[in-house]
Amino acid sequence: MITRHLDCVSAERLRRDLYYLCCDPLPFRKVNYTRPGQTRHSLAEAEGYILGELRSTGLEVTKTMHRVQAFRCDSSKPLHHWYSAPAPEDPFYEAANLEAVKPGQSRPEEIIQLISHKDSMSWIDSPGAHDNCSGTVANLELARVLAAIPLRRTVRILFCNEEHTPWTSRFAAEAAAARKDNIIAVLNVDSLDGKSDEDMASGVMTHAIGYSTDAGKQIAAMQRQLAERYTPQLRTSVFHKQRVNDDDGMFIKAGFVNTVMHLGSWPYGDSEYHLVGDTFVRVNIANLAMSTRLILACVLTLDKEGFQFQEPTTA
Repeated sequence: MITRHLDCVSAERLRRDLYYLCCDPLPFRKVNYTRPGQTRHSLAEAEGYILGELRSTGLEVTKTMHRVQAFRCDSSKPLHHWYSAPAPEDPFYEAANLEAVKPGQSRPEEIIQLISHKDSMSWIDSPGAHDNCSGTVANLELARVLAAIPLRRTVRILFCNEEHTPWTSRFAAEAAAARKDNIIAVLNVDSLDGKSDEDMASGVMTHAIGYSTDAGKQIAAMQRQLAERYTPQLRTSVFHKQRVNDDDGMFIKAGFVNTVMHLGSWPYGDSEYHLVGDTFVRVNIANLAMSTRLILACVLTLDKEGFQFQEPTTA
């Protein structure tokens, strides 16, 4: 049954969405760049595209606005980390959290949370193809496929912002905690297919699953087994994220510890990470599609089986 659903993932739709959001017509997705002749900044244009595609699935979609600032650029810092805090006088902009919801039929109170940040780097002019247009279009494709599948549990798909400040995933996580949402698993989808130049040249398809908590470790191990079963073409690894950061970290800090991150590789070796060369032509669409299929298998398995943390046994 799961295999049949995995076949619904469309590499062509992934390619089309990726091209639109990080190449033509949108070179960037950030608040401090507006295309000539346009009245909205490029992140708002991207949000409009994503919102339209989500609504076309028939899913319920919410749009929540937040005030953010662009990071400043400090080229004296290490190459891939030029972002610097904005000054107090720097302008604020409006940016949205978009969230699509597929209600569950028999256990709707149990929630599987998907996340991807949709923005590109605000401190440089980078298309952000791997980071994180890849995760954005993967979650967009998952919304299309899941919309047609009857589910036991509710799936929520959040499109937030992490390359501006503050990170808007924090607001979504804090709101979920305030509502006392029963989130049984959080899957952050970020920088799929991102890998070293050597792996890119060899054509190997890679995927990594990171965890920062004991519960996340158990979810990651389960999802590694799913990779072996459903996507053996992927060289899939599991790694420990020692720092509680990224959008998955915002949910952990809000109390949702059943959390993992799906990433292109680990150690993350993309030579164009946070640089202007993170472009559409460097993305392996076949790898992106295979990673999307793996995440879909993870969601469908969590929907079918749920997740209960098993306390580690001590000798």
